[in-house]
Amino acid sequence: MIGEHIGPYRLLSALGRGAGAVHRATGPDGRDVAIRTLPEGAVPDVARMREVRSPHVVDVLDGAGAGDAGHAGGSGRPYVVTRLVPGRPLADVVAERGPLAGEALHRTALGLAKALAAIHRAGLAHGDLHPGTVLVVDDAPVVVDFGVAASADPADDVRAWATVVLFAAVDPDAVPGGLRPLLEAAAAADRDARPSAAELAEAVGRLEPPPAVPRPAPESLRAPPAEAAPPAPDAVPSPAVPPDAGPESVRRTDADAHRLAVAQGWARLLAAMVVVIAVGAAMMMPIAGLALSLLAVTWLRAVTAVSFRDWTLAFGRTLATVPYAAVLTVAVPPALLAATVFGVEIDSLAACAFGAGAGAAVLWTAPGVRGPRRRLERIFLRVAASPRRIAAFGAVLTALTLAAVVGALSLTPSFAPMYGLASSVEAALDRLHGAFDRF
Repeated sequence: MIGEHIGPYRLLSALGRGAGAVHRATGPDGRDVAIRTLPEGAVPDVARMREVRSPHVVDVLDGAGAGDAGHAGGSGRPYVVTRLVPGRPLADVVAERGPLAGEALHRTALGLAKALAAIHRAGLAHGDLHPGTVLVVDDAPVVVDFGVAASADPADDVRAWATVVLFAAVDPDAVPGGLRPLLEAAAAADRDARPSAAELAEAVGRLEPPPAVPRPAPESLRAPPAEAAPPAPDAVPSPAVPPDAGPESVRRTDADAHRLAVAQGWARLLAAMVVVIAVGAAMMMPIAGLALSLLAVTWLRAVTAVSFRDWTLAFGRTLATVPYAAVLTVAVPPALLAATVFGVEIDSLAACAFGAGAGAAVLWTAPGVRGPRRRLERIFLRVAASPRRIAAFGAVLTALTLAAVVGALSLTPSFAPMYGLASSVEAALDRLHGAFDRF
C-alpha cells in the first residue's frame, strides 16, 4: 500500500495509530499530512470537521466520502486528511514515563474537555476517544480521528473523557480533590446526568491547577504517592455538574483504573518473559541467539520510524549498545572461571553460555538500555486489554520461558553456525581455567 495514491495523496508510511488505517502521506503541494481511510460506505462530514478550530484538536484539511466523484482516486475509498501532528499517543507516554499528576494531569483534563467542546460545537462527536487517539505535543493533548465513528454521541464522549483522564492518572487516589467530582459526574450511568463538554471545560478551568510534581522514574508505571499531588479541599465543582453523581459512577471509575493497572502489570510481566526467553536462547546458542537479539532490539526501536532520521537513530542506538554488551560477553566467562579459586566448579562452555546470556541481557535491558523493553511493554499493553489474549499470550510465553530456562541450564551450548569457534573458545578458556587451578 505504501507508494499508492488515495485521491491526490501518495502514501509514505503507516503511522499505526488506533484500529484504523492511518498513514503519513504527501499532498500535491508537497506537504506531509496524515490520511485515515474509512470503512466502505462511510460519509464523513468533512465540511463540519474543517470548522472545528481548537489548539487541542487536529486540523482537518480534506476528505471524501463514499460516492464522491473524482475525489478518491477512482477507488471509491472514503478518507479524511488532517495535518500531521508531531506527537506521541498518550498511551505510549504513560507507558514510558509513568502516570500524569499535578499540573500535567490538570492540563490534560482541561485540554481534552476543550477539544470535545470544540468538536461538539460543530455538531459532531468524537465517538472513539481513548488514549490512542490523544497525541501529546509539548506536554499538551491533541485529539485526532474525530467525527468518523458511526452513531457517535456527545454523552459517550464525556464518559470517555473521564476514562482517559483516569488512564493518565492510573489511580483515582492520584486525582486532585477538585477534579474527582467532575470525573464522577462525567462517568455517571445516567447519560442525562452527565455534564456537557463545555460545562466540563468551564468547571476544570475554574479549578486552581495543583502544584507541579516530580515526574516518576521512567521505569515506574505506578501512580505517584498521595502527598505528591495534594488534594484541593476548597475547590468547588461547577454548579452545572451534579453534586450527587452517586456511588455507581465511583465504582465504575475505580473499576476502570483497576483494569488499567492490571493491564500494565500484565504488559510488564509478558515483556519480562520475552527478555528471559532471549537470554535463554543466547545461552543455548550464543552466536545465533545474540544475532537474533540484535535484530529484535533493532526492530523494536525502528518499528515506529517514519523517516530516514528515525531509522538512523534506531540503528545508532543499537550500535552504541553493542560494545556495552560485548564487554560483558567477553568478561563474564573469565570471571566465572576465576571463581574456581574458591572451589566453584564450572566448565568452559558453560562459562561461555553465561557470557552470551549476559550480553543478551544488556541488549534488552540494562542501566541506560531500556528502549526495547519499553516498546515491548507498549505492544503488550494493547494485548492486555483482553483477558482472552492475556491468557493465550501468557500461556505461550510461560511455556517458552520455562523451556528457555531449563535448556539454558541443562543443554550444552551450540555455536552453530560457527562450529569451529566452539573448539577455539573452549581451548582458550580451558588454558585459563588451568591457570586458575594452579593458584
